[in-house]
Amino acid sequence: MKTRELTIGAVFAALSMLIPLAFGGFLTVTIPPFTATIMSHVPLFLSMLISPQVAAMVGAASALGFFIKLGNPAVTLRALMHIVVGYIGGLLVKKGLRYELVLLIVLPIHALLEAFIVIPIIGLNLYKMFYVIALGTAIHHLVDSVISVFFARATGLYKIKKSA
Repeated sequence: MKTRELTIGAVFAALSMLIPLAFGGFLTVTIPPFTATIMSHVPLFLSMLISPQVAAMVGAASALGFFIKLGNPAVTLRALMHIVVGYIGGLLVKKGLRYELVLLIVLPIHALLEAFIVIPIIGLNLYKMFYVIALGTAIHHLVDSVISVFFARATGLYKIKKSA
């Protein structure tokens, strides 16, 4: 991993922890057992443009941030799924797929992983798993995807990665 990638990854990891810690109150939507902190996926999604390893690191930092803020096992387990989502997204970007397409491809993976990981906590409740958590995650993913594409283009991160 290059120094530049590690540095950018560290900034994204710090942001992924800071968002739930500092903004988790007023940027959070709660429909039990689902919670969504708007913009919490943005550092993860942007880190996919750096590398799969950086994205996985940022996903782990996100889970740590939510654990520190809430200590809620369901939220922490759902956030741990960001490691997988980020890594897969980073691999797809590395293969040359368009960033916007990558964000759409990982959406169902993200939603289903978060729905299934909470089974040990909420039980096999299909309504809560699919209509509340999976659908909620999908909507949250789309909102944060739009924000991420905007930031990626505005900062030049998307251009830099496309030409690299």
